[in-house]
Amino acid sequence: LPFQRLVREIAQDFKTDLRFQSSAIGALQEASEAYLVSLFEDTNLAAIHAKRVTIQPKDIHLARRLRGERT
Repeated sequence: LPFQRLVREIAQDFKTDLRFQSSAIGALQEASEAYLVSLFEDTNLAAIHAKRVTIQPKDIHLARRLRGERT
């Protein structure tokens, strides 16, 4: 339910009165979790490369930059 509320809150900024099938919410959650797991794997590699065990915001920025994502 918290994820569903988040999706509805974000969608509200673009268009009001949107409806979502529960399977669509599930697909969005699955894709979001897969993206974040992958991003944090790359972020952890950046921290390890810097000889650290704790990730920092700069590691996330580096991981996103290497992926070609905007920061």
